Amino acid sequence: MNFISNKTEKFPVTISLDDVTFQLQEQLDFEWLKSLGHVFCVFDEQDSGNICFGVEKDGRKKFVKYAGSRPLDFSGNPQDAVTRLQNAIPLYTTLRHPHLIELLDHFHMDCGYAAVFDWFEGECLHSHWSFPPPAKYHHPESPFYRFRHLPIQKRLESLDTIFSFHEFVESKGYVAVDFYDGSILYDFAKDITKICDIDFYRKAPAINDMGENFWGAKRSKSPEEFTLGAPIDAKTNVFTMGAIAFGVLGGEMDHSFSKWDAGKPLYEIALRAVSENREMRFESIKAFKAAWDRSKVN
Repeated sequence: MNFISNKTEKFPVTISLDDVTFQLQEQLDFEWLKSLGHVFCVFDEQDSGNICFGVEKDGRKKFVKYAGSRPLDFSGNPQDAVTRLQNAIPLYTTLRHPHLIELLDHFHMDCGYAAVFDWFEGECLHSHWSFPPPAKYHHPESPFYRFRHLPIQKRLESLDTIFSFHEFVESKGYVAVDFYDGSILYDFAKDITKICDIDFYRKAPAINDMGENFWGAKRSKSPEEFTLGAPIDAKTNVFTMGAIAFGVLGGEMDHSFSKWDAGKPLYEIALRAVSENREMRFESIKAFKAAWDRSKVN
């Protein structure tokens, strides 16, 4: 017996711009992008609804984040992605900082919204488009693998950048949301770390309004980030910082000391930070970082 489906199958649409070729779920005009410069790279395997480009004009490179298309890995509404990107713009101005990529411009267009950032010659520690797990952890060319094999001192310096930025975020009355290793860029030539994505950060106090699907990577999320109605605050961010520390110095979600690279004093600080019991954690990132810095000296 033959069955005829009424469901229309969508085939990917291939688009070429200068040096790049990528696929979307539907056709979209990107000619506007050429006015910003020569397109030399694309990051199209995103589930956020954004598609990002590297452009170069007059010898200067920029990073363009665009919302309004339907990337292949995106199952949501493009307008929701547009709204999220628009809402993120004030964050990059309020939380402007040397450790954060610099927002240069942003603008509407008929088919979406774009944010333009200064280009940073760093590599994303969670380059899932090139090194999906387990290659992320084992392939010698993976940025995460290479980072994990840096001397401990360089990794500690990178963590100091991350902790310092988030101490600043806390001082401005905000909380980090959806911060994980995919938000970290590292320049292996100059040993410089930058934060590249703060789109979901929120004004404190905040609550988990999405339940277990609250923004973030499972390996970096605190228990309250899985619980509807739970507070998202400084103690939540302390957990996040501890989780990042275990990611780059230890066994990621395996918190055993045998997998930790940086000595017992720092291990004890990180372990307290990722306590399941909120009341056992440090009160703030400021307190966490102060204890961390004292332990580095000892």
